[in-house]
Amino acid sequence: MNLETKWLEDFVALANTRSFSASARQRHVTQPAFSRRIRALEQAVGVTLVDRSTTPVGLTSEGQLFLVTARNLVEQLTESLGHLRGLSIANEALDIVAAHSLALSFYPPWISRLQKGLGELPTRLVAMNVGEAIHVLREGNCDLMLAYYDPFATMQLDAEVFPSFSIGNVNMLPVSLPDAQGKPLFSLQQDSSVPYLAYTQGAFLGRSVRMLLKNDPLRMKLRTVYETAMAEGLKGMVLQGVGVAWIPDFCIREELKSGRLVRAADANWDIPLEIRLYRCSLVHKPGVERLWRQMMKLPRDFLQG
Repeated sequence: MNLETKWLEDFVALANTRSFSASARQRHVTQPAFSRRIRALEQAVGVTLVDRSTTPVGLTSEGQLFLVTARNLVEQLTESLGHLRGLSIANEALDIVAAHSLALSFYPPWISRLQKGLGELPTRLVAMNVGEAIHVLREGNCDLMLAYYDPFATMQLDAEVFPSFSIGNVNMLPVSLPDAQGKPLFSLQQDSSVPYLAYTQGAFLGRSVRMLLKNDPLRMKLRTVYETAMAEGLKGMVLQGVGVAWIPDFCIREELKSGRLVRAADANWDIPLEIRLYRCSLVHKPGVERLWRQMMKLPRDFLQG
């Protein structure tokens, strides 16, 4: 097999832009020349990598698998050349994607605690929904993913290809604004229907709530009055007295402590979840390898705080 490095770089560019014309401009070649180079790559590997029948262009299943290898090879070559030229990568930032609520409320104290154990750790954090984050991780477009894990509702990842650390536990609590007596304004035990603040259909936390309610008659009492993908959005609506929502406990600790929010039901209605940090084992970025080795040496109670 005779592969040229520029073909791999072309393919990575195309996977990012999903456009032959945009990729050609990025790679400083004409579009016909760029198209020929992608064809040459496909001929060299012996499979069709790009689905040209869609707009924007997509990757075939073989192309998605090959993309991780291509990115890995390009990054390794770039890093090796950097070493040879005397460039330091010791402070290279790690790209992390995380669920919105984890990015806002969990990540800051967790990364601060981790750096106390491991030293300075430059990172770049991008918040997105869990489905998008998994797609980014699978395509090798990030170094690490911070996500919730629910064995009953989660989108499963191959543990060998995507190893993970359990770094925390969280309970989702049904909460409500209190009334004048400090009791829940809306309770799951009330006889009348309950205004319900729900996660949208594609939101990961919504799957966990739906699994809890799947075979319970309570779901017939819940009257959906608002939907959003973000826990912080639901929290804001609960604080306005609009209804009941299940929210991760680390997002509402201060509100529960001050009495601005109260439980809408007892602990039987809590939803326990894990928080995990994932990587792709096919990508061998030195910074990620180093972090993973260091984390393996830390006590479990330190990792989970």
